[in-house]
Amino acid sequence: MFKLAAKAIEVANKHRVDFGDIRVVEDRSQYLAVKNGEISGLNDTTTLGYGVRVLYKGAWGFASGRDMTERAVADTTLKAIAIAKASGLLMRGKVRLAHEPAHTDFWQTPFLKDPFAVPVQTKLDLMFRLDAVLRKNKKIRVAATSMRFIREHQWHMTTEGSRIEQVLLSSGAGMTATAVENGESQLRGYPCSHGGQTLGGGWEIIEAMDLPAHAERVRDEAAALLKAPACPSGVKDLIISGNQLALQIHESVGHASELDRVLGYEESYAGSSFATTEKLGKFRYGSPIVNLVADATVPGGLATAGYDDDAVEAQRWHIVKDGVLSGYMTNREFCGRIGKERSWGSCRADGYSNIPITRICNLSLMPGSTPMEQLVGEIKDGVMMENNVSWSIDQKRLNFQFGCEIGWLVKNGKKAGMVKNPTYQGITPEFWGSCDAIADHSQWRLWGVANCGKGQPGQTAAMCHGSSPARFRKVKVGIHG
Repeated sequence: MFKLAAKAIEVANKHRVDFGDIRVVEDRSQYLAVKNGEISGLNDTTTLGYGVRVLYKGAWGFASGRDMTERAVADTTLKAIAIAKASGLLMRGKVRLAHEPAHTDFWQTPFLKDPFAVPVQTKLDLMFRLDAVLRKNKKIRVAATSMRFIREHQWHMTTEGSRIEQVLLSSGAGMTATAVENGESQLRGYPCSHGGQTLGGGWEIIEAMDLPAHAERVRDEAAALLKAPACPSGVKDLIISGNQLALQIHESVGHASELDRVLGYEESYAGSSFATTEKLGKFRYGSPIVNLVADATVPGGLATAGYDDDAVEAQRWHIVKDGVLSGYMTNREFCGRIGKERSWGSCRADGYSNIPITRICNLSLMPGSTPMEQLVGEIKDGVMMENNVSWSIDQKRLNFQFGCEIGWLVKNGKKAGMVKNPTYQGITPEFWGSCDAIADHSQWRLWGVANCGKGQPGQTAAMCHGSSPARFRKVKVGIHG
């Protein structure tokens, strides 16, 4: 593959581009699903192709192909150069990339058991066992389980001399039960919402979830929610579980800190951000205990790799430090706008046929020092919420509302009865500013977001958000329909 890639670099150098690279990418994706006792999804697909990116006289060009011959790679590179020349006719200013030293390396996601070596029948047998347990209550009208495994093998070469091979592997699974009665439906899932949990690693990720141990609880809680009272409305203290905080972090900090979005490059499609560059190092994003760290090196992260698609080595850095905005998600093109001489390395592409863009890295709320019992025990009148079902946030990443699968009242320091359809809402810096306690490291977990969408044309990326449960004071809560 590197021999093939070298042809693109040869052609790019011959035409004296400012910068050029090629990513040869082989993707294998396996998806399995069972619904109400029947297989509802079963596919195993492989794609192979390459994307060539060039910077010519300050303008970008990109082209991709699937013909794995040197002649086709050369033609694709010439096409990317032609596109760059055409782009240069309309550019407002020249693109200048931050410096990155050349790297020659191999990096692979650590794993114990290759998920693609586990027989499909073994996977289906587990899913059918879960399905049977979930459907033992007649109120459960829909029982659904799914698994997904993705391996991306990438060969990356640049005109600067980088030669990087990476193998990225992720595994995920989840189950849901939907209870229905008298025209009302309630959903419970495990380990988390929107397709379940996905992490970097192999079949051992699925084994560690211990799905059979949770199936009865998921079923029984879905049915119990039908009879539970609605979440009370008003201003209350709130404890948010780690799996819900993952989406809170993603929407109100992750997307808000993408530097291309901050600079207005996403505004016409996906909105911009209130976290503008003059606030860097000055703006109070949250309370002093709030530390949000981006980390492309954390074990198990879906955005964990040796290098990003700008050939920048993986790093760890603060987005919010002691409550203050301290960093952004960057690529080599935009980091200079905030005085950075080197990118933090948050540039990734979806497969071989898309140009790399700025993406959210793994981004986590660092654990506090409060035991879980104390987190609950210091609340007189509050609500605990778990597992996302809905979200809404404005184009500046300020005003938001999240709905959860389940809630529990907290009265005088004790977890009380279950409530259904809970929601909470807030304004990003005020909300994070109300965080007065974060559970300790024993409660901290990584949660995968495997379907983050961005870009025109649209691209999907995956990342993780780690958190312990956290407490927020005087938050507006209510119910969703």
